[in-house]
Amino acid sequence: MSTEQLPVVVIGAGPAGLAAAAHLVDRGIEPLVLEAGPAAGAAVREWAHVRLFSPWGEVVDPAAEKLLAPTGWTRPDPAAYPSGGDWADLYLRPLADALGDRVRCRVRVTGVSRAGRDRIVDADRERQPFVVHVTHADGREERVLARAVIDASGTWATPGPAGGSGLPALGEKAAADRITYRVPDLKDPAVRARYAGRRTAVVGSGASAFTALAYLADLAKSEDGKGTHGVWILRRGISGSTFGGGEADQLPARGALGLAAKAAVDEGHADAVTGFRTDAVERDADGRLVLVGEDGRRLDPVDEVIVLTGFRPDLSFLSEIRLGLDERLQAPVALAPLIDPNQHSCGTVYPHGHRELSHPEQGVYLVGMKSYGRAPTFLAMTGYEQARSVAAAIAGDLDAADRVELTLPETGVCGGAGLFDTPEAGQADGGGCCAAPEPALVQLAAPAATGAAAGEAPAGGCCGT
Repeated sequence: MSTEQLPVVVIGAGPAGLAAAAHLVDRGIEPLVLEAGPAAGAAVREWAHVRLFSPWGEVVDPAAEKLLAPTGWTRPDPAAYPSGGDWADLYLRPLADALGDRVRCRVRVTGVSRAGRDRIVDADRERQPFVVHVTHADGREERVLARAVIDASGTWATPGPAGGSGLPALGEKAAADRITYRVPDLKDPAVRARYAGRRTAVVGSGASAFTALAYLADLAKSEDGKGTHGVWILRRGISGSTFGGGEADQLPARGALGLAAKAAVDEGHADAVTGFRTDAVERDADGRLVLVGEDGRRLDPVDEVIVLTGFRPDLSFLSEIRLGLDERLQAPVALAPLIDPNQHSCGTVYPHGHRELSHPEQGVYLVGMKSYGRAPTFLAMTGYEQARSVAAAIAGDLDAADRVELTLPETGVCGGAGLFDTPEAGQADGGGCCAAPEPALVQLAAPAATGAAAGEAPAGGCCGT
């Protein structure tokens, strides 16, 4: 059997993985999507309560819509903002159903290599098919041969720690009963009771942290949430870019997130602690948590900690594949300079496709959120364009693969993201190609239940959308 008769294995049945499968089908290539979770969009369902800051018009892939059309599927109002639950139920599940047996769930990929060749061997390497090792839910193991591998497994399962060094803070693991690494669903009565009337630290400075602060502020204003207070822990200082682009953000819902976080602080529902890099998590005599900084500062005790410091890729099952990854971001080396938050945060990422996503091991691609490694601000439309270009390249249509056309909405913030305070940081805030005007405060409510009316305002967001 020639390798071209083999399927393309797609790892992950999330938005990018299913889009890749749809584009492959559109080109007459059989995909095999392997999903570790119980259903397509399993990771998205874990933040079902969070509303995307991108509208429906930007989170439906064109090839997927083409595949869905014969089933009678109709795209929701393009201007409405879905929650994660909406996205999974109204788009990802129907798309997986349309792909049928090409999608296998409860199958975890444990390794990828070349058949009969480990990482070291050069001889005849590129002529060998890929071999993908998987483990089924019942423990059964299987090998799958593939002509190419598209890893769209995302980064959701590997969140960053509270520790400022990138490693868990001392005592962080021991305090796991009071720490979460996800935006809490305050519509869930049990979760709501956990935070109501409590003092909660929120560690992080991105869209997820903005969302958590807004949710806690709304809880504090409610009848059952009196006494709720947030402590916002930032590793950098407060600057003009701290709250995002505000009204200058071309994704209004994304800009509104930052404004809601600012409102939470300005209205006294949260205190901001700046330049604080967590070194240890200790318990006081009452069992509450005390965060200790690298500079020796000890914060007042908190009842709960929400850690939202980004995500990182799991590369363990790719150890026998020759990847070319940037030493800092763990993103493909050609893509890394375009998305490096140390350099810029405009959101105007240069259009990229298969060439920027390629590796020394030909036929392997990381797409979707995983392609960004540790970099933030990934958008669904970026993943869809990646999938289109990669599918075209696998099909041998390099003209189409190279014709990458994608203009991303600007964040309204330019210059470095301020990952670490520097003397020049203040200077950068005053200019830049997309300097934001003074933001106005916007009230941002917690999201309605899944299936809310299309006309409702966006009520949250996720940096992975």
